[in-house]
Amino acid sequence: MAAAAGPDEADEAVRGTCEDASVCKRFAVSVGYWKDPYIQYFVRQAKERKAPEINRGYYARVHGVSYLIKAFLERTECNCQIVNLGAGMDTLFWRLKDENLLPRKYFEVDFPMIVARKIHNIKSKPPLSKPIMESHSGDSLLIDSHSLDSSRYSIVGADLRFSSDLEEKLKKHSLDVHLPTLLVAECVLVYMTPQQSASLLKWAASTFPVAMVINYEQVNMRDRFGQIMIENLQRRQCNLAGVELCTSLESQKERLLENGWENARAIDMMKVYSFLPQADVKRIEALEFLDEKELFEQLMQHYCICWASKDSSNLGLANIDF
Repeated sequence: MAAAAGPDEADEAVRGTCEDASVCKRFAVSVGYWKDPYIQYFVRQAKERKAPEINRGYYARVHGVSYLIKAFLERTECNCQIVNLGAGMDTLFWRLKDENLLPRKYFEVDFPMIVARKIHNIKSKPPLSKPIMESHSGDSLLIDSHSLDSSRYSIVGADLRFSSDLEEKLKKHSLDVHLPTLLVAECVLVYMTPQQSASLLKWAASTFPVAMVINYEQVNMRDRFGQIMIENLQRRQCNLAGVELCTSLESQKERLLENGWENARAIDMMKVYSFLPQADVKRIEALEFLDEKELFEQLMQHYCICWASKDSSNLGLANIDF
């Protein structure tokens, strides 16, 4: 068993997962799994090939989360805001702009250190800064090392474990609590203690009368395969502080329902993979030979997407499903 990391080391390890995820996404994009012309401006190309099961896993994650986001944008006719929690080097803002699907405002939140790096990339790379300028109207753009605020895109350095600090920073950047709001968290809550993630979810449920939350993270973590996943992360000083809530699809749904959300659903990634447009799935399956079919299935059964909503305006958010 690895020695427990101190709080700074533990946060550093969590920040490292942002880099890992982005490098994996860039590799999958370079092989042709999906198109993302922006990821190259945020991370280097991987030094070595990623295993086909990892690439397919990211394909399912990106397409599954994106499917639910687009369903929300459709129900709200883009008259909404998105808050991407622990956004890392995510490129969703730019991709939505290309598809003419921008919400009224798109917020990203992450550790100040990650935000500073992302802002540096945006400032120094015109393919990233131009779309922000093009969608901006009104006064001059506010930008410093730990935050950037334009009329349609905002990035904020904050610690998600302290929701009062988070709310204050978002409101400074014109968060509108009366707008339908989508919160997205991908492998974020699992790094917080159950109390910390409960308080974040409660804050969101009590702040926005019309909202949806999407959470992508681990599930079925009590079995042998789940234990091996935990041990592998612990070796890198990466502690899954909230892993007890990743016991089952039921425990994932309960967490949302207990913290003020309604109509919670959860499905594992193998299910999501089976719901994706099968012609495209066939296309990506032809990209690389997958030797370890069983390993792929096990991996996919240990991640899930869960989502829940609150819909006082009857926009039909409860009916969003695959």
